[in-house]
Amino acid sequence: MLQKMNIFLEGKMAYITPISVILGVILAPYVESYKFLVPWLFACITFTGSLGSTFKSFKHVVAQPKPILITLCILHVIMPLWAWGVGHVVFSGDIHTITGLILGMIIPTGITSVIWVTIYRGNIALTLTLILIDTFLSPFIVPYSMAILVGEKIEMNIFGMMSGLLWMVVIPSIAGMVCNQVTKGKAKVTIAPYLSPFSKLFLGIVVLLNSSIIAPYLRTIDWKLFSIIIVVFIIAFTGYLFSFLMGIRMKMDRENVVALTFLGGMRNISAGAVLAVSYFPAQVAVPVVVGMLFQQILASNFGHFVDRYYKKKFELLTNATSRQN
Repeated sequence: MLQKMNIFLEGKMAYITPISVILGVILAPYVESYKFLVPWLFACITFTGSLGSTFKSFKHVVAQPKPILITLCILHVIMPLWAWGVGHVVFSGDIHTITGLILGMIIPTGITSVIWVTIYRGNIALTLTLILIDTFLSPFIVPYSMAILVGEKIEMNIFGMMSGLLWMVVIPSIAGMVCNQVTKGKAKVTIAPYLSPFSKLFLGIVVLLNSSIIAPYLRTIDWKLFSIIIVVFIIAFTGYLFSFLMGIRMKMDRENVVALTFLGGMRNISAGAVLAVSYFPAQVAVPVVVGMLFQQILASNFGHFVDRYYKKKFELLTNATSRQN
């Protein structure tokens, strides 16, 4: 029953987060008091997502660091600078919105990228390893990147941010990896199938609770909110596009291009929303939460695009070969 439930939820991933955002805004008066559950629920999500990782696969992928370095460059250099530039052009002087756009691109890659990479037959080992590396680096990269790009223009709790990432992301990831290693891979087969559907439900609950906190900023659809929605969509779209084009430009094979597209395009937005709500003024969380509306839908569409691209490439290659013969 749980496996069937997990398969069903995987098929609805593109809709879970947008629906949760809407429910969070509608039910805000009733659920806002439960926000203390968010770090615990998110730690469970991270632990479940890490059960497929082993130190052996980690070591094998790290031995060929080129895809990892390219992905990290997209995640923490190209996209944050792109968000910083777009933010200053469109929302000049609005430091809260600019900060939210930057935070949305600096946070580590999304754990749910594993689901999409699996569906479209990408490099799973690279995906899991990159998620772990990015997760381990996040308590340092996120606060100090924000300090560099935003500086003293906005008040932020750097130590609290580092501590939050450590307890919500890093420690559960290590625990999941150790659990899988100690059981010699059995945890992935015996434990993960039972926890996976709950982790997807927890993701929806986390999004709902975070949305309830900033509900006052999302209830009124004015020109500013509409502008934020458009800009966040464009930045999120270009994240997938830049990653795909980078993979093609660097002449990566299909598996690595698929992994790079999702790793570079997706973000751990739930973690970003927790950070934004916990350690920044509430307005900063608006662009981050808005990103939840698009991320899974964009992942689904880009998955279809990449799949069609390689099918077309294979057909052209086959036709060229048959003509030569």
